[in-house]
Amino acid sequence: MKTLTDTLKAGGLILYPTDTIWGIGCDATSAEAVAKVYALKKREDSKSLVILVSDADMLARYVKAIPDVAQMLMEVNDAPMTIIYPEAEPSLASNCISEDGSIAIRIPQNEFCVNLIRRFGRPIVSTSANISGEPSPKCFEEIAPAIVSGVDCVASREYDNGGTHKASQIIKVEYDGQIKIIRQ
Repeated sequence: MKTLTDTLKAGGLILYPTDTIWGIGCDATSAEAVAKVYALKKREDSKSLVILVSDADMLARYVKAIPDVAQMLMEVNDAPMTIIYPEAEPSLASNCISEDGSIAIRIPQNEFCVNLIRRFGRPIVSTSANISGEPSPKCFEEIAPAIVSGVDCVASREYDNGGTHKASQIIKVEYDGQIKIIRQ
């Protein structure tokens, strides 16, 4: 039986519970894998995707710099928070980076996701497990059959109860300390 990690390494798509809601994931460094996510979600590839990293050390490898304000937000925040950093490193797939060069990254607050990312060794795409424009599923039962059948591996449903069941807040940060709340 193929594991989530094996599927990610093979360039496949996974369906997995995050610290927020169920997500579609793939290797965030593979443009081919990211293209599969856009196709499955029927989403325009001009919209960037959220990336999950295991910790601040991994984060530092995939952004040009971590603005001081982002560091402060990470230290004081106790809810799932995605930060949009001004500049991504080119080692991430170009089709998950915004047109302005920024990248949305979250360090998940649950052991399942952190361990998955550590086993894989690279960032993972995390986008809601829905067709673009449809409501985000709060639990596995709400995921459309087309999404479930469109991925290569599905996480065990025993992890279904670990998320907040709502999308993370999104905050854009700039090098000069400016912040903009995109989603609360």
